[in-house]
Amino acid sequence: MNNKSIFFISSVISVMTLGVWVSVEAQVQKQPETTAAPTLKKAGQLELQNSGKPFKPEKLEESNKPIKKGTRGTIGRDDRLPMLSNNYPWSTVGRIVGESNAQTYTCTGTLIDEDIVLTNAHCVVDPKTGQVASRIAFLPNVVDGQYKDRAYAVQYLAGTHFQDKNSNANDWAVVKIDRPLGRKYGYLGWKSLPSTTLIRNEKRFFFVGYSGDYPQTETEKFWGLTAGQGWTAGFQAGCSIVDEQSNILLHDCDTAGGSSGGPIIASIDGEPYIVALNNAEIVDRRSGKGLINLAVNISFLDSLFGKK
Repeated sequence: MNNKSIFFISSVISVMTLGVWVSVEAQVQKQPETTAAPTLKKAGQLELQNSGKPFKPEKLEESNKPIKKGTRGTIGRDDRLPMLSNNYPWSTVGRIVGESNAQTYTCTGTLIDEDIVLTNAHCVVDPKTGQVASRIAFLPNVVDGQYKDRAYAVQYLAGTHFQDKNSNANDWAVVKIDRPLGRKYGYLGWKSLPSTTLIRNEKRFFFVGYSGDYPQTETEKFWGLTAGQGWTAGFQAGCSIVDEQSNILLHDCDTAGGSSGGPIIASIDGEPYIVALNNAEIVDRRSGKGLINLAVNISFLDSLFGKK
């Protein structure tokens, strides 16, 4: 990284520049109800019944369109569309609302089992202190600020507590919630693919994330959205994983603060699988424009949950 660029970790409250964390103003949020902080678990202690296969509840409709009517850290033109659908697989992605050091922040998470949400470690652990957030809520399928359910984190397992040099490559967390929301909303599968395969499949992935800069004014007016930025997920189709450096994937999906933990998804044999996990942006310091974004390879899930 040269002196013209800066890393932005994609949650709302934190920025990393040249390895130094500084605090920025958190986006105003609805406060989650008081609940205990989730407890740390070690590998093998979190029970996961799923082995990487997607699941759609029988009564839940399925749609390959994120909009019912049927189409910052952005790279070049902003190609995002609002995720307005309550159908599967869009139902599996939700908004994480956490509290750390009396600041409220937001991220994105995805159901990968009945009661397991996949997100970034920095959405669970404060990178400045290495301490777990005091409370974490998961709101599935938030559309224009509306959601029907809320669950709270009770246990978590994080790939890093930000005390090591490989924090970006290990910026993942699996969170056990107190309600089996996956039975109602479904959950995505995951597929660990070689980076060469990911890179070779240009413009074949799609991304969903609750970015704090989205929807923008024109989008809000066109679709009649009123809840404000960060309360409707942005969807982008046809983005790419362009390279891998130091075990970190580089991608061009459009993201911004709040999209941390957002899934990069591939359709494999007609079913949705998470293949990478968005976690940060590299932005030009002078212009503020996005240069490239970072993602975590989800191969760690295979070893965590015994997938063969």
